[in-house]
Amino acid sequence: MSRQIIAIPMGDPAGIGPEIVVKALTEKRLYDESKPLVVGDCDVLADAMRFSNVNLKLHEVEHPSEGKYEYGTIDVVNLHNCDMKTLKIGQVSAQAGQAAFEFIKKAVELCQSGEADVLATTTINKESLHAAEVPYIGHTEIIAGLTGTYDPLTVFEVHGLRVFFLTRHMSLVKACSMVTKERLCEYIERCTEALHSLGVTEGTMAVAGLNPHNGEHGLFGNEDAAIYEAVDEMQKKGYKVFGPVGADSVFHQALHGKYNSVLSLYHDQGHIATKTLDFERTISLTIGMDFLRTSVDHGTALDIAGKGIASAVSMIEAITLAQKYGGAYREYMKNHKK
Repeated sequence: MSRQIIAIPMGDPAGIGPEIVVKALTEKRLYDESKPLVVGDCDVLADAMRFSNVNLKLHEVEHPSEGKYEYGTIDVVNLHNCDMKTLKIGQVSAQAGQAAFEFIKKAVELCQSGEADVLATTTINKESLHAAEVPYIGHTEIIAGLTGTYDPLTVFEVHGLRVFFLTRHMSLVKACSMVTKERLCEYIERCTEALHSLGVTEGTMAVAGLNPHNGEHGLFGNEDAAIYEAVDEMQKKGYKVFGPVGADSVFHQALHGKYNSVLSLYHDQGHIATKTLDFERTISLTIGMDFLRTSVDHGTALDIAGKGIASAVSMIEAITLAQKYGGAYREYMKNHKK
């Protein structure tokens, strides 16, 4: 497999993003497998290396083709958009939010133009985005807006367990109301296509139950009836799907290979399962654009920013998965454009 150019926007400059990026890039195997390219501010990265005791060289480039992509050197598209005299590490600010948005925007442009192959994002802060009047609430919304992608799919992967989400950021009451036969059928189809785009064609997808024991035939609610109906309809159409499977067991079963993925029904149902298994190695993949995006799934940790103690495990894993899936994903999307 050829080494992919992985565009890495360094995240909120006041958070732990720059720190975990420079720490991740001390891993030689990432350079053996891929071509990491940071989009950020060299002054911030140099400061992060200082307080993290990281000794690497920064190589400023204007275009990805100028990168060295060799261990010991961090290739950086330097946007020169952070003022170290006024930037306060560990604090919410409009400056940090605006810079973080600009890093993402530039990295997305590189992926859209084909100059970079995959996007691997680190942490941003919603309050800083709001302070900068950035009209998006988070990464997925930013990338969807910049690429014109309607309702991109999110899938988590951790230790081979893949988890999709029928709903994301909404109240639990609203999420339950979204468990309809029509939406489930749509998502079973979309999630199956997403698996294929990652090269996963074998195995069966499981749909998690909503109520305890899938409602016990109405004893604990009737909402799971929609799941039975949707699964039955999609099975008749030839889709490899099964469910509902009780949420107290389906993730364990998928982890051990019984299912190739799980369609969870609401935000915390899937998040709790994956993050309890391994918080640091739970990686988010965003599917639906021409290029794949992987991401750490933790916050900016402003309380420890600048102290040099943040773990880079998630960032390393995000870059690893970007290389693992990025090339096949882009090729699939190129051949299956609708």
